[in-house]
Amino acid sequence: MKYCPIKQRRIFMKTRVFKIFCIVFLTSLFIFTSGTGVFAAEKVYKWKMATSWPTGFPIYKEMAVVFADNVKKMTDGRMVIQVLPGGTVISALETTSAVQKGIVQMAHTWPGYDMGIDRATAVLAGWAGGMDAPSTLHWLYFGGGHDMWQEFRMEKFGVVSFVLGMIPPEVFAHSHKPIKTLDDFKGLKIRTAGAWADILPKLGAAPLTLPTAEVFQSLERKVIDATEVSTPGMNLPLGYHEIAKYIVVPGAHQPSATFELNINKKAWESLPKDIQAIIGIVAQNTTFTSYINIGGLDINAIKAFKKNGNEIVHLDADVQKKIKSLGKDWADELSKENAWAKRIIESMYTFEQRWTTVENIRNFD
Repeated sequence: MKYCPIKQRRIFMKTRVFKIFCIVFLTSLFIFTSGTGVFAAEKVYKWKMATSWPTGFPIYKEMAVVFADNVKKMTDGRMVIQVLPGGTVISALETTSAVQKGIVQMAHTWPGYDMGIDRATAVLAGWAGGMDAPSTLHWLYFGGGHDMWQEFRMEKFGVVSFVLGMIPPEVFAHSHKPIKTLDDFKGLKIRTAGAWADILPKLGAAPLTLPTAEVFQSLERKVIDATEVSTPGMNLPLGYHEIAKYIVVPGAHQPSATFELNINKKAWESLPKDIQAIIGIVAQNTTFTSYINIGGLDINAIKAFKKNGNEIVHLDADVQKKIKSLGKDWADELSKENAWAKRIIESMYTFEQRWTTVENIRNFD
């Protein structure tokens, strides 16, 4: 019989051996290309981040948005975070609850807003009598504070947490009335939150907690006499100086303020290890850059206040001393009833004592 290559090839292609060969070949090709990324696309994690801030607020832009943008860049687009203004998904004061329930995967907030759930959060947020920003930053990243923060949030709230943002001392108040002496506090209605809301009544004032987005209208209608919200630079675009003549300084009620990122535990565990690491790195970097950038805004803000004709009022020295003393008393009382608050406060005080020895050799005459 004459051999025919074409005929023999057709016969082979119909055999079981050929079919098995094709399956093995294609399977091997798929495995190879998946491993090398030739065909397989990397998974993109699309998350939502609730915030406690209106879009025009520098905290929204310099912390939440900057963080989201940099995570996207550092993951080469493998993680995309949609930043939501306060009130978009849930109340600006209830973002942690949204994270716990899985309504959003993450949220950017100020820990003091969770004071009604656990008062130890007010300690993390910064309080009258607490450390200033440089001291707090060193406590967080050198003195073990950040690890303690994460442990607390996981144990008490079941969320993964990272510090995400720091600011210098705030404006004490934008006010319709001058606040200078202890007598000036009597009957004053002040918008505030956190530890300061506990302390103010001891000065004869009435605190009222409102989301940032509701403050302007309340101040304009004189539902409140005064408000504290943030630093000069962050308050400027919110326009309080346009409706309240007096700007009271320094921010004795809030020597520093620390912000945070909370993440749903289940969502966190679904992330690859490298993206988890990137989130931690970007959060820490954003904390430092926000402190610098937001602090720098104060220069033009003070200039704008003066140009607008606002009167800058300085709290008397005895008022500042009284506020600090009341802040220490508040912390001592809280330590007696809240084990976590006691642990955090003691850690802060211990570090502050160590930090004082360094400050003493850095001071110039």
